[in-house]
Amino acid sequence: MIGRIHGVLTEKNPPQVVVVTHGVGYEIDVPMSTFYHLPRTGENVELLTHLVVREDAQLLYGFLTAGERTAFRQLLRVSGVGPKVALAVLSGLSVEDLARAIAAQDAARLTRVPGVGKKTAERLVLELRDKLPAVPGTERSEAAPARTDVVNALLALGYNDREAQAAVKQLPAELALADAIRQALKHLART
Repeated sequence: MIGRIHGVLTEKNPPQVVVVTHGVGYEIDVPMSTFYHLPRTGENVELLTHLVVREDAQLLYGFLTAGERTAFRQLLRVSGVGPKVALAVLSGLSVEDLARAIAAQDAARLTRVPGVGKKTAERLVLELRDKLPAVPGTERSEAAPARTDVVNALLALGYNDREAQAAVKQLPAELALADAIRQALKHLART
């Protein structure tokens, strides 16, 4: 596999660039986040690469940072996401923004990327939850998912959102999920 390429940047036609090394010009597709930070044509460039071999083509994708390449590879592992969609995601969101959207389970933010529909966005959130590098400020506390789970449980039992949110507000943060649901139900029974 071609893991890195170093040479002269001879063409820039978004999203594709051509890098000539040892007399061979390699066509490399890059996300816009990489494209915007490339040097001018005629200057040296070094890109981390990922080679995709298909029945009808061998496609080379390039990245300036290891984080971009890692995110690209993780995106490719998601069912229904190919190189074009992965490239579109990294062109529409930085690696940090992608990690934040995944950590916040913000599928709506992902649907703003061209080529990513609602189902694909939900699949990305589900399958990439623990696979992208953590970005400072995106760590989820154990209390946050537990509170969300309690609200969802109460909604499933027929309570409305206002009632569920009010019941969850009064819960101590350190409760286990089952205990939190029990206490929320007791609170709702009293009111």
